[in-house]
Amino acid sequence: MSVLLASPSGSIAQQPMTHASYTETVPGSSARFEMLAIPGGTFTMGSPPSEKGRGGDEGPGRPVTIRPFWMARTEVTWDEYAEFRRGKVPNNASNARALEKDADAVTRPTPPYPDETRGYGREGFPAIGVSHHAAMEYCHWLSKQTGKLYRLPTEAEWEYACRAGTTSAYFFGDDPKDLGRFAWFAENSGEKTQPVGLKAANPWGLVDILGNASEWCVDRYAPDAYSRFPLRNPCIGPVLLPGAELYPHVARGGSWIDPAASCRSAARRGSEPKWNEMDPHGSIWWVWDADFVGFRVVRAVDEQDDLRGLRSQVRKPSN
Repeated sequence: MSVLLASPSGSIAQQPMTHASYTETVPGSSARFEMLAIPGGTFTMGSPPSEKGRGGDEGPGRPVTIRPFWMARTEVTWDEYAEFRRGKVPNNASNARALEKDADAVTRPTPPYPDETRGYGREGFPAIGVSHHAAMEYCHWLSKQTGKLYRLPTEAEWEYACRAGTTSAYFFGDDPKDLGRFAWFAENSGEKTQPVGLKAANPWGLVDILGNASEWCVDRYAPDAYSRFPLRNPCIGPVLLPGAELYPHVARGGSWIDPAASCRSAARRGSEPKWNEMDPHGSIWWVWDADFVGFRVVRAVDEQDDLRGLRSQVRKPSN
């Protein structure tokens, strides 16, 4: 795990905003998405033992300092993901050959099953069932297209942005009775994803940060991750870097299929092979049994060294 320490005097609630939100257009297409400016600051990552619905992997709570960054207002939609998939239809072998010739090559998803949307909806709906590898490669492609360094959020960045300065179980309070105003989850989703952007935003303007699709983080999942952080001095930008293994990786925020407790700001889940039992030895690009997982992108104002140009190391299904 990569950890930097901040001095005790550097522990702050929120830093002054030094960057502005903007809208990104994928070159050569009409696909657009908003990137919201997120201020830097320090927060307690994890949940207290008294929080209702708390999982054993949500503690112990630790102080964490986050550098300023941008985060997409919504999850990546099929409209955006379709631009990534355009071009010659690849397979796992052709992608591997491309990387052997050029380690910085852009590789693309193999063909999906008949309907990757599962019939839930395409235009304006979140891209779902894409693997952690695919989400990482999308970010690599997007960075090449735009000239800006896009990536998945670290788990710490994700929780910090979701909380938006709050310390309660949800960013709107501790009582889940109001969750339906902000999220699509088991009680109101109609058993499917919904178009992004229809629910109310969190205090920093992020929409669907809870519910709809769970969201990949860059981190490899470890149930004891927080115990590796310092107890008192805040660690700066912690991340458990992914390796070449397909599983497990962190997904956050809960989804359309989850109960309210799984949509809390501190709730975590780790991916596992059963997310792709339908095709365990096939494509590294899809998790067919995980029709609840998607992702959103971030961009650092000043990227930390261990994340600069980070790319998926997964190369074959049998890892």
